[in-house]
Amino acid sequence: MPAVKEPPNESPDLDEPRYTISVVARLVSLHPQTLRNYEELELVVPHRSPGNFRLYTERDVQRLHKIVRLTGELGINLAGVAVIFNLTERMEELQSEVDALRAQLLRVRGQEDARNGGRDGGRDGGRDSRP
Repeated sequence: MPAVKEPPNESPDLDEPRYTISVVARLVSLHPQTLRNYEELELVVPHRSPGNFRLYTERDVQRLHKIVRLTGELGINLAGVAVIFNLTERMEELQSEVDALRAQLLRVRGQEDARNGGRDGGRDGGRDSRP
């Protein structure tokens, strides 16, 4: 059987400004004025073209879909949406910090193990760490 050739990665850059307000309004089933209101509330802040047109990214469209779901399906008001987004962003920042610290700890432990010739240096309190 011949090998199946994978198609090239054609996923769009999530942060490339590409959609005008009228296109986004149709994509997310919202009125353009609603999108302007969301911009005023800083829930979604589109880029601006040299001609000062709003240009939305794929990530903006995804965020707008979340807003529609939170407000329409779950009944959360826009202030609540802002809180949810802020907390989610903060959690992602903290997770990145934890991941970086975990990687740093693993590097340090690896260096200690190398210096100790593979011994654990007493980190297990003298207990046998085997299951």
